[in-house]
Amino acid sequence: MEYVVKFVWDDDANVWIATSNDIPGLILESGSFDALLERVRFAVPELLSLNGISDSPLSLEFVSERHERIAL
Repeated sequence: MEYVVKFVWDDDANVWIATSNDIPGLILESGSFDALLERVRFAVPELLSLNGISDSPLSLEFVSERHERIAL
């Protein structure tokens, strides 16, 4: 099964936030995109197990979103 994980940049807190509608309980943050990727890869199997889901192998799709306002 494929699980979608969304990364959104929080400009006020200067962190990336990871959430997923497919993975109950997933909410992580980090100032580094790469560090957050690693944290999510580690946390997802544990969260799925805690929720009684045992998909193996599993596939993760990462979708990132960052909006910036630029003055002209």
